[in-house]
Amino acid sequence: MVSRAASSLRPRSGSTPREVEGLSPVVCYVYLLRCSDNSFYVGSTLDLKGRVKAHNQGRGAAYTFRRRPVRLVYSEAFQSEAEPVARERQVKGWSRGKKEALVAGDLQRLKRLSASIRK
Repeated sequence: MVSRAASSLRPRSGSTPREVEGLSPVVCYVYLLRCSDNSFYVGSTLDLKGRVKAHNQGRGAAYTFRRRPVRLVYSEAFQSEAEPVARERQVKGWSRGKKEALVAGDLQRLKRLSASIRK
């Protein structure tokens, strides 16, 4: 798994959409969208750019249809097909605070929030 902030996950010029600079070809992405009502949507896709565009055109999930426009705020790239399914399920089950910490890249806060749940 390779984690990158949404703004830094860019294919190399002239590469296929599934190649990210310095990495093996990407099979799938898990992504977080921030909706117009400030809620989060978590999903997975083979084509990150196309999927975000589809959400904003009303062809994405029913959840995002009435919450447009949506903005990509985080994504993770995977080189396998099994990992993203588990990761998407995991992140969907997280609290809003944990999702905010993930988007902000605040791993200390994410660990603290995870530890408080286990107590």
